Amino acid sequence: MDFSLPAWLGGLAGTIVAVAIYVPGIKIVERHLRAGAAKTLEARAAFEDKLSVQRRLILGADIAVLAVAGYWIGVAVGGRAG
Repeated sequence: MDFSLPAWLGGLAGTIVAVAIYVPGIKIVERHLRAGAAKTLEARAAFEDKLSVQRRLILGADIAVLAVAGYWIGVAVGGRAG
């Protein structure tokens, strides 16, 4: 693993891109899931809990994948320090 400046900048750029695409992406997923949601109070509470977990999972996976991709792009473009 290389901790050069290009690698750090690539990882940071990947994280920024991940957060930037998370917001519109989660709105699309939420809209789709809410269309089929149940109307009772208990079912609605269970749905909101499930949706909260899904939001966190999507954000975590999004950041993990794009930060790693940004890191490797930074290493490939910037070269290795040393």
